Amino acid sequence: MNPPQLLYAFNEFSVRAQWRVVDDIVMGGHSDGHFAITPEKHGRFYGDVSLKDGGGFSSVRHRFNPPFNAQPFNRIFIRLKGDGSDYKFRLKSDPEAQFAYVHPFATSGEWEVIEITLAEMYPVRKGKRLDLPNFPGDVIGEISFLIANGREQPFQLLIDRLEML
Repeated sequence: MNPPQLLYAFNEFSVRAQWRVVDDIVMGGHSDGHFAITPEKHGRFYGDVSLKDGGGFSSVRHRFNPPFNAQPFNRIFIRLKGDGSDYKFRLKSDPEAQFAYVHPFATSGEWEVIEITLAEMYPVRKGKRLDLPNFPGDVIGEISFLIANGREQPFQLLIDRLEML
C-alpha cells in the first residue's frame, strides 16, 4: 500500500492569493466570504451567508497548476475544524468546467478528518445534480469548499491539510 500523498497543506510557505473567494455576489447576492492564513498556519474560510436578493452561498477555491494526477488514489482525507455547519467539498478535473463533483459533509466544531471516496463524488451545476457519471478519478484541477445551507449565517472553516490515499 502506498503512503498518503499530500494534495495541499497549509504551512509557512502558504500564499493567501492562491485561494480565491467566490460569493453569490456574482449573481446579485450579498454573502461576504473571506479567506486568510492564520498565525497557526491554517487556511481560514469565514464570513456571512446572506439570502438577500437571491443569494445564499460562499466558496473558496484553489487551482492546481499543473493539475494533480489522481489516478493512483481513491480517497481524500481532509483535516479541518468547522463551526458545526454543513459544507460541501468540491473538485473539478478542469477548472473551466461548468460543473463540479461534490461531497457534502457536516462539521462538529472540533478538529476532525473528513474521508471522501472519490468515486462517490457526484456532478453538480448551480446546486442541481447532473445526470452524468461520478468523478472519473483522473486529474484534479481545482478544489473548493462551499457553504450553502439555505439560511443566513456566519461561518468559519479552518483547513489544515488534504491528503490522497
